[in-house]
Amino acid sequence: MAHIPDGILSLPVLVGGGVVAAGSVAVALSRLDDRMIPRAAVLSAAVFAASLIAVPVGPSSVHVLLSGLLGLMLGTATFAAVLVILLLQALLFGFGGLTTLGVNTVNIALPGVVFALLLGPSIRATASGPVRAVLSAVVGALSVLGTGGLVALSLALSSSDYTPVATVLMATYLPLALAEGFVTAAIVAFLARVEPKAMRPLAP
Repeated sequence: MAHIPDGILSLPVLVGGGVVAAGSVAVALSRLDDRMIPRAAVLSAAVFAASLIAVPVGPSSVHVLLSGLLGLMLGTATFAAVLVILLLQALLFGFGGLTTLGVNTVNIALPGVVFALLLGPSIRATASGPVRAVLSAVVGALSVLGTGGLVALSLALSSSDYTPVATVLMATYLPLALAEGFVTAAIVAFLARVEPKAMRPLAP
């Protein structure tokens, strides 16, 4: 995921991100059905493994996010899943940082949750495979672009010196958005055939 390391962001950005993340995770946990925790754990493990392949870009990095897919399958529980993933990656592999954990969680989880909430009902309701694939691809792609925008915004709000880096970051997210749109569409199409119930979010 888009990891911003320690020592980069300003204190107001860190505090703001931490507060939003804490509130979002609290809401997610309050809505999560205990019986669905195994699915959340499996999805978190899969994303954890897939996102270990990161390409450094300035003070951040880009890699597969799958936040749109998490949003479709976990709903608001995506915030809790992303928090756990980022915490483990920071502690075990030094990706990102502990002080930026809140900001990174919001930057990655929020777009996936928002676009899944907007388009998820249409994806689950349609009987057309092509329409489902297109809508799923849009969720995946826009989630990545949303994360890129939030990462860029976090850097720009912390210091004007990061504005050029923020611009470069947005450019690097374009090909990733296209790739993730394709991956998300393929996974959703597969699940729609073999296990349609998997597309119902755990914590709406």
